[in-house]
Amino acid sequence: MKKVSLSFALIMAGLGIRAQDKPATKYTAEIKTIADKPAVKKALQTIIDFEPQTLSNHILLTEIPAPPYKESVRATQFAAMLKEAGVDSVWIDNVGNVIGLRKGKGGKKTVILEGHMDTVFPEGTDTKIIHKGDTLYAPGVLDDTRALSVVLTVVKTLEKTGIETDADVLFIGTVGEEGQGDLRGVKNLFSEKGPGKIDSYIAIDGWESQGITHRALGSHRYRISFNGTGGHSSYNFGFANPHNALGRAIHYWSTAADSLSLVPGVRVTYNVGVIGGGTSVNSIPFESWMEVDMRSESPERVAGMDTLLQRAVRRALTEENKMKHSGSDLTVTVKLIGDRPSGSLDSTLPIIQRMMAVIQLKGGTPKLTAGSTNSNIPISKGIPAMTIGCGGSGGNPHALQEWWVNDNGALAIQQALLILLAEAGIAK
Repeated sequence: MKKVSLSFALIMAGLGIRAQDKPATKYTAEIKTIADKPAVKKALQTIIDFEPQTLSNHILLTEIPAPPYKESVRATQFAAMLKEAGVDSVWIDNVGNVIGLRKGKGGKKTVILEGHMDTVFPEGTDTKIIHKGDTLYAPGVLDDTRALSVVLTVVKTLEKTGIETDADVLFIGTVGEEGQGDLRGVKNLFSEKGPGKIDSYIAIDGWESQGITHRALGSHRYRISFNGTGGHSSYNFGFANPHNALGRAIHYWSTAADSLSLVPGVRVTYNVGVIGGGTSVNSIPFESWMEVDMRSESPERVAGMDTLLQRAVRRALTEENKMKHSGSDLTVTVKLIGDRPSGSLDSTLPIIQRMMAVIQLKGGTPKLTAGSTNSNIPISKGIPAMTIGCGGSGGNPHALQEWWVNDNGALAIQQALLILLAEAGIAK
């Protein structure tokens, strides 16, 4: 049963996707030359032949929970599967990323193809696949477990057909892409503890097989906590109230932030996502907290939202402390819990042009998008990078009713293979 759903890129970015001009003729010719090679033609058919195994891997990995910061069980399994698929070496790095190296004949360049292992679902969530007709239902079945099965099939296809690349290729399952993971896996790859110089980066996330995310939607996320002594609602009436301060901060920030969001320019958003605190209806709370998020492709717009938040928090704290009748002043803690950098790559960059040519070759219309994905990090550093889809159709990401249908899912795997070969080069 084929379902209709919003593009994952739309959900991630909250933006429309737009069809682009055709890729430059030289890239169209380059991709066609690669696709016409006998070994590559065989590889494209092999991907179709591997469909039952791809689906089996998809189901197996989905049913291994990978809660935030607890991806180790899935990581161990994925590492074993990468090794069996045929990479030269596999290791799990200091933060938990699974890295498989397939050495190139030249070895002067390193290309990454990856999907993230973590899901948003807490420990104890039932991730057992439920089959309803041709639809798979399970938390994480789409975001991003399908990408891991795509990575495995690309490795197996290269091994089966004997295609060697010129560049070294790292096939990776990353940790910490979601939520408060704050891209910790990919940040580690680009740190001094990473595998070394990375020349191009291809992330797989979402299902849109015609989408190319080349613009990084950056964000700041904070946990803000107002704290006081608390007390009895009647006996200690007049004490400074953390909930009052939090309410003021939300009001002041949302009012100012809304004005900024309406200023013409690059889109910027803001949100109060979680609030908490208090012990009972007849108690003055000793703590009131919230977690907030602000996003934009523009670092300047994110910084502007951040400034408004800090100003609102200080104003709320000052006013509540002045209003109290007795007792101690409130204090406030402002903790940065997420920092995803913004950035964009020009659509004329070879990696983007090549992917556009790949999509066009396979009968699609390239659509350039913005999103918040693992490629934020390399994009922000000016390294050729993008996020592409795992294919098929899906919906309800981050919900218990998440689903995926194998609606020509092999197409996205074929595209992943072609762009990988274009970036890594086929060894002579």
